[in-house]
Amino acid sequence: MRQNLRPVPAVDGRDRADTVVGTRLVEVVVPVYNEQHSLERCVRELHAYLAETFPYDYLITVADNASVDGTWEVATALAAELAPVGAVHLDLKGRGRALREVWGASGADVVAYMDVDLSTGLDAFLPLVAPLLSGHSDLAIGSRLHRGSAVVRGPKREFISRTYNLLLRATMAAGFSDAQCGFKAGRTEVVKRLLAEVEDNAWFFDTELLLLAEASGLRIHEVPVDWVDDPDSRVDIVRTVVDDLRGMARVARRTLAGKGSVDLPGRGRGARVPPGPGRQAVSFAVVGGLCTLAYLLLFLLARQVVPALAANALALAVTAVVNTAANRRFTFGVTGRRGALRHQLEGGLAFLVGLVLSSGAVAGLHAAAPDAGHGVELAVLVAANAAATLVRFVLLRAWVFHPRRA
Repeated sequence: MRQNLRPVPAVDGRDRADTVVGTRLVEVVVPVYNEQHSLERCVRELHAYLAETFPYDYLITVADNASVDGTWEVATALAAELAPVGAVHLDLKGRGRALREVWGASGADVVAYMDVDLSTGLDAFLPLVAPLLSGHSDLAIGSRLHRGSAVVRGPKREFISRTYNLLLRATMAAGFSDAQCGFKAGRTEVVKRLLAEVEDNAWFFDTELLLLAEASGLRIHEVPVDWVDDPDSRVDIVRTVVDDLRGMARVARRTLAGKGSVDLPGRGRGARVPPGPGRQAVSFAVVGGLCTLAYLLLFLLARQVVPALAANALALAVTAVVNTAANRRFTFGVTGRRGALRHQLEGGLAFLVGLVLSSGAVAGLHAAAPDAGHGVELAVLVAANAAATLVRFVLLRAWVFHPRRA
């Protein structure tokens, strides 16, 4: 069952900014679940802020995700008292489900959402939606990882957030910096087209929407935010992480099957001119050096808890993924998610070719000269690794990232 008390636009600008820029309409959705005690304060604060400072027409819609306390009663009371505040009730939980319901039915020019705790400073809202209203961008996100952001949160959440977004960038070639900040907006016509292809209805909804948008050639605008962690947050971190990893695997499978993008004519990025071989070789060497340092660090850390062979395999696997992603972006100038999974698979094969070459050289030395000293062994290993690195560079340049394969 779905109950809907839709708001009406705020068309009277007398109690807002001195001048209303135009008749462009922005709908702000506030998804809630069992927020009886904090909902009224947060909605009143948001309403007052927009009424006083926001230069466009706006709607505020409270989306109740099957709350079992008095949240719905509070939401309907606010909708009856404040214009333009409305409320929508859903019988099933899920932030993505609530956004899909309200955004899909919206008649606004731009749709947005923010968390009910207002952890993100509201001064970032106009910079969030302005590029969408001007047509400069298609989606916009608040980023807690932007260098201009001011963030207050505990080390546990900081570590989880940075690790998750690093994983997205390394494995999915994501170009955005913060997938899970509860402060996003999009042009309604674009969002509705994306919603038809997004499968998740819970916390991974945001990430899947952004990955799909990026793979479809849409422009994503990032805004630095002031953000303060809510100590009363009831998000199940472990379950959310597991669900996100499952979502990433599902999106990767769709991408491999050629279903990871939406056809939006006129929205694609222009073709990039690949950098020359000299610059590629320098970049490849820098990436290789950094990945070697990362490999040593990971090996030493893993060696504390697992045997040497397992530690070596883990460190090699992680650094191979990161190496391919880094070379994809910085050495060969490939951006966006299109083809990212294929690049990882083929980059892994190129890595294995180099590994077999270096391992075979050492094995051949031992077979030909069982009594060879450590100095000879080291010299052969260095030469073999140099040859393996050259082979890998040639394979990446001539096969994996060849411009004609784009």
